[in-house]
Order: sequence, then structure tokens, then C-alpha cells
Amino acid sequence: MAKQQKKVKTNAVRILDGEGIPYELKTYEVNDGLLDGVSVADKTGQEMETVFKTLVTITGPQELFVFLVPVAKELDLKKAARAAGVKKLEMLPLKELTKETGYMRGGCSAVGMKKKYPTFIDQSAEKLDYMIVSAGKIGLQMKLLPEHLAQVTDATFHDVLKE
Repeated sequence: MAKQQKKVKTNAVRILDGEGIPYELKTYEVNDGLLDGVSVADKTGQEMETVFKTLVTITGPQELFVFLVPVAKELDLKKAARAAGVKKLEMLPLKELTKETGYMRGGCSAVGMKKKYPTFIDQSAEKLDYMIVSAGKIGLQMKLLPEHLAQVTDATFHDVLKE
């Protein structure tokens, strides 16, 4: 009898399953070391504007905010701060990412972080039929409706991209 391939279960996938949110998992090769979002979009054969990266920012004493932006675009920290209702934001130092979120660079998902941080999705996602984000593990992406991602992360849509 052939062994069935075990479905990968990350925190993000468990949460989506628990909430009854439909999604599709996509895997990609990681041995080449190309883990940036643009490379991931290429490897999975997806349009750049549908693949979003998860960025974690910080203000003041350990107040974190999560932003999802298309992989080929850049987060505008001034617009992001306005969306978050704070004076200034900066990127969370990479060395603190795993400690704060439970995820590592290249596998950071807005779904299933250690704590539920205020989350913002770039407004460009609202026009999409679907979006692709990290499923919480390097080499694993999940495809879902933007409104479902917003629902499960309590996110709101804002213009947060650099022009």
C-alpha cells in the first residue's frame, strides 16, 4: 500500500482550517537560496502583483505592526505609520523576527504569529481575485481571497506603497 503524502500543517494552515477558510497550498524549491518574494513568484509561476510579502515594523517600546505588500513593491514607512496611527515606524530588526513572530525570514506569515499584531494589507489586494502569502514555512505559500486573509488577521486595507 502506497504511503499518502502528509499535508503540511503550519500554524497558519491550522488556523485557516480551524476557521473554515478555503485556500490552496503551493510549494517551491528552496535549495537555490533564492527566498525573496520576486524569486518565489517566479518559481511558483504567479503574477508579481498577486504575491505578497509580510513585513513587520516597530514603533516605540516593542509595539509591532504587520504589513502585506506586493513582492515587487516597497513599503512606504510614512504611509504605513499613518495607517497604523503612529508618528513613526521602522522595520523590525531581522534578528528579532523569530523571537517576536515565531516565524523566520522567508517563511513569515501574517496568520499564526505568536501574538495577533495590528495588520494592514496594501489596498491593491482588494482588486485581486486571490492573493498568495507565506504559509508560515520557507518553501510553502498559500493562495486565498484577500477578504479571507483580512478576516483571519483582522486586517484593514490601506495605501501603504512607495510611489
